[in-house]
Amino acid sequence: MTHTKFVSKLLNLKGVKIKTLFFRKRNSELVICVKPHKNGCLCPNCNRRCKIVKQMKCREWKDIPVSGTQVFFNYSPKEIYCPTHGRIQENIPWASWSARVTHRLEYLILVYSQNMTQGAASQMLNLASSTFSNLLHRIITRERQGHKIRTLNVIGVDEISYSKGKKFCTIVYNLETSKVLWVGKGKGRETIDKFFTEELSEYQRNNIKKASCDLGEAYIGSIEKYCPNAILVLDKFHVVKLLHKAMDEVRLEEWRKVAKGEKKFFKGVRWLMFKHSNNRSKAETKNLNQLSQCNRRIHRAWVLKDEFANFWDYSYQKSANDFLNGWLKSAMRSRLEPLKRFVRTIRKHITKIQSYITTPITNATAEGLNRIMKIVKNRASGFHNLDAFSDLIFLCVGDVDIPAQIPKRFQTITMRDKYRRRKT
Repeated sequence: MTHTKFVSKLLNLKGVKIKTLFFRKRNSELVICVKPHKNGCLCPNCNRRCKIVKQMKCREWKDIPVSGTQVFFNYSPKEIYCPTHGRIQENIPWASWSARVTHRLEYLILVYSQNMTQGAASQMLNLASSTFSNLLHRIITRERQGHKIRTLNVIGVDEISYSKGKKFCTIVYNLETSKVLWVGKGKGRETIDKFFTEELSEYQRNNIKKASCDLGEAYIGSIEKYCPNAILVLDKFHVVKLLHKAMDEVRLEEWRKVAKGEKKFFKGVRWLMFKHSNNRSKAETKNLNQLSQCNRRIHRAWVLKDEFANFWDYSYQKSANDFLNGWLKSAMRSRLEPLKRFVRTIRKHITKIQSYITTPITNATAEGLNRIMKIVKNRASGFHNLDAFSDLIFLCVGDVDIPAQIPKRFQTITMRDKYRRRKT
């Protein structure tokens, strides 16, 4: 076996022929002079074999390091003439048209960035951290370029913080596929309007049947304006969170009034009050019921909170509406100002809350994706700008599987994948 054939087998080169190879920089870099094998002089757009016009300057592409040794591909691409696309550079099978790294290195950059910090990944691939981040941004931008949203029926809208100083971004989700569709800077009306006007056509907007968001006026107003056929449902989680906040305000008000020696009777009550009735033991419920003797206002707020949870279990619209209207009247008569403010908010959006009975969608999927995004943010110890954060969002939970866009023959095959192939 010749040394060129041995290197070709070792590096698993396909569609590439080695002409010669040599070491440089005290054997720290291996330069492999290659050329396309049986697929040269092809137009990158129509894949047609074309006539050579001239030979261009020699270029190098960085490949996966082997045992700490940097590997470079060396080749002089040819300028060809295509009857359809004119004079153009021939297709380079091992790399993208304007890239300076091979497809295999790009694939590892994407996969490593999904599972570890960029600093650790850059060390494993012998790349400078700044070079690694620039390459990651270029790959993601290239693979998402020209991508269009298709078959969108159910959307969710939420915001997430990406940096200190109350810097937020708006996230739009496809709740059917559990993927992120779009990331915009800010959380105001102008931000969400950009998604509907710039990313979706009028046909796509009319085709949206269901939508879910929090109680923010910006999101509600934008969805009602641009999605006339969508049933808007206010997210159950945010409604319950607002009720819990009102109940806790009542508890805090009473806590401040109670004398110092009597505060021990209210110790641990807060977390019991937040629990759902299905998750409480009989002993915990009994302890909460004793609040009627110690502090009736706290007990009244807790009882109203527990009763409101029954609304989400209704399946018949009229019964649910009657229950909700009755609960709102009881809460207004409770003489608890935080709960009365909650009632005013509910009455303002009552039809969007009642629509949950016939269209039971929530932002639970979005909250799960938000958790993954927060893990990505914490892993990087925060981001200075939204572009870097949005790149990793699209890479980890985006609607395009970016590593799968790399040609399959250049995707690194693990031992587990080989075992699965043999098994099948």
